[in-house]
Amino acid sequence: MLPLYVDLDGTLIKSDLLLESLFLLIKKNFFLLALVPFWLIRGRAYLKSQLSTRVNIPIKILPINDEFLEFLHGEKLAGRPLFLISGSNEKEVKKVALEIGIFDACYGSSTTVNLRSRAKLKRIMELTGSSDFAYAGNSSDDLAVWDKAKEVMMVNCPRSLSKRLQREESEVQYFDVQESVLKNFWSAMRPHQWFKNGLILLPLILSHQLAATNLLLAAIIAFISFSLCASSVYLLNDLLDLNNDRQHRTKKKRPFAAGELPLSFGLAGVPGLFISSILIALFLPLQFLEVLAVYWLTTTLYSIWLKKLFLFDVITLASLYSIRIISGSAAIGVATTSWLLGFSFSLFLSLAMVKRFTEVKNLKTSGKKSVEGRAYNQSHLRMLSILGGIAGLVSVLVFTIYISMADTTQLYNSPAVLWFICPLLVFLLARIWLFAHAGKLDEDPVLFAISDRSSQFVGTLIGILLWVSASF
Repeated sequence: MLPLYVDLDGTLIKSDLLLESLFLLIKKNFFLLALVPFWLIRGRAYLKSQLSTRVNIPIKILPINDEFLEFLHGEKLAGRPLFLISGSNEKEVKKVALEIGIFDACYGSSTTVNLRSRAKLKRIMELTGSSDFAYAGNSSDDLAVWDKAKEVMMVNCPRSLSKRLQREESEVQYFDVQESVLKNFWSAMRPHQWFKNGLILLPLILSHQLAATNLLLAAIIAFISFSLCASSVYLLNDLLDLNNDRQHRTKKKRPFAAGELPLSFGLAGVPGLFISSILIALFLPLQFLEVLAVYWLTTTLYSIWLKKLFLFDVITLASLYSIRIISGSAAIGVATTSWLLGFSFSLFLSLAMVKRFTEVKNLKTSGKKSVEGRAYNQSHLRMLSILGGIAGLVSVLVFTIYISMADTTQLYNSPAVLWFICPLLVFLLARIWLFAHAGKLDEDPVLFAISDRSSQFVGTLIGILLWVSASF
């Protein structure tokens, strides 16, 4: 049997160790990112070498191409010589080879030689003495090697790439054929989270200007811009949280963590979506653009640093919801009352506490002692429950004071109707916390409230009460 040379990045694993190392470096020390251009000037091989000395990639949790690995195990049992050869730094390649345990030898980039494309072909030819060999790869960088290989194996790549080979379709073996990249990218953008951005419409509704076409259009444009900005940060968060997500019971299925979407799409998507949101925001008042910039900066700091800080993380999450309301006010040129901000902050602080409470409670089923990438453990359950309950009650109290004020009652024909909203708010919060304590709540209480039928019914009732109080 011909010796089989196997590529690592994108082939054996569904990821790219260079980008994995880069994101780990950012998370470890953001300021080290300033050194990357200087390392790159000395070549990609030198860059990879420098990254390998500063970060430690957890090899055991990398996403593996299971179908191809099963094939390799079969080939190993059949007596075929297997070699791992990659453009990744030799230090990381050795770790992967040791973990997999089926390769006869492994080869990676040194400080001066970047082992990819023709450099990789040259090394293989040296190792085989120009004899026939088989090669498994995944990208256009491997075309030069495939061109000289006796056997061609394409792993985790589109079949369209085989058209660039001087081979018949029947001569190519395919493994883990790549799914729709656009579908996975759309999933990574988390469009279901855009429901939260509906808060942008709240100032328009509460100011009773929903019938104003120009303001409604401005609010819709703000919603689109804000959603793209939010997705930009979702991508960044997923890239920086790869290793934590891979150890999470549900987040491990996210496209980047599972290896279903190349990390390069995230690298391009983060600035691309943010710039798109800025361009759309140019149609709105400058104040909206300023709020949008504050949101992006805050969420970026949250992804890099704030999420690790005890209680500061939930305070930040609650603040981000309030920023959505402020942005809605900025888009249509109305002022946001301090009472509305106080109500929203308290309400969403309670929901943020629910989110952390649920994550900690799920530790019991996963057998872990602390939440990956967070400052919480099981000893914090009672504290989170108490503080979350208090925050929820404060939000209802602030709402009662808000609807009692003269400035508020003047906006409604029947302000007394607003009091019926108070017990509905208590019911919503109590239901969410009850489900959290019973272990029946997903880790995002806002999405739960949006998808839960009882919560939908209560939310509809609140909307009807607002309409009735304003109209009759």
